[in-house]
Amino acid sequence: MTTATLLTGREARLASEELIVSKTDRQGRLTYVNDTFLKVSGYTEESLIGQPHSMVRHPAMPRAVFRLLWNRLESGREVFAYVVNKTVDGGYYWVFAHVTPSLGATGAVVGYHSSRRAPGTVAIDRIRPLYDRLLAVEAAVHGARAQADAGYQALEQELTAAGLTYDELIWQITDAHLAGASR
Repeated sequence: MTTATLLTGREARLASEELIVSKTDRQGRLTYVNDTFLKVSGYTEESLIGQPHSMVRHPAMPRAVFRLLWNRLESGREVFAYVVNKTVDGGYYWVFAHVTPSLGATGAVVGYHSSRRAPGTVAIDRIRPLYDRLLAVEAAVHGARAQADAGYQALEQELTAAGLTYDELIWQITDAHLAGASR
């Protein structure tokens, strides 16, 4: 599905008690989406199943984060990430995603499972400036692969300068969100 969607800037919100669930095969093609995914994104199940999960990628989401995500998944590790996705009508919605490999009976990876919750404004406000910087780096080069490479290198440099691993950054943001939510 390669139809371009005009971005509207309308935010679709995921309620705090809602959980978006999706499953993909090893290539990232959707094999399952729950009703919450359909409700928030506006897509139909028929339009999603068999399509790459990246069809909901919003252009405000750095390619570098997906490079990190796939690097982790392909090495058999789980990943947590703050992600902005695109709705069918060109809107957007933020999620805090947990993505993990799904293993078959022999222990081999057969696909991936993702559960996503509403991240809250504190977390979004903390991650958005980083994403804006990564997007600026990516915009300076041509081609999706080169953009992902440049953005990933910039992400690694920012993490090194901050003295953090990616996981530490994510948990700092999550802890700040939780502290803000408890007030």
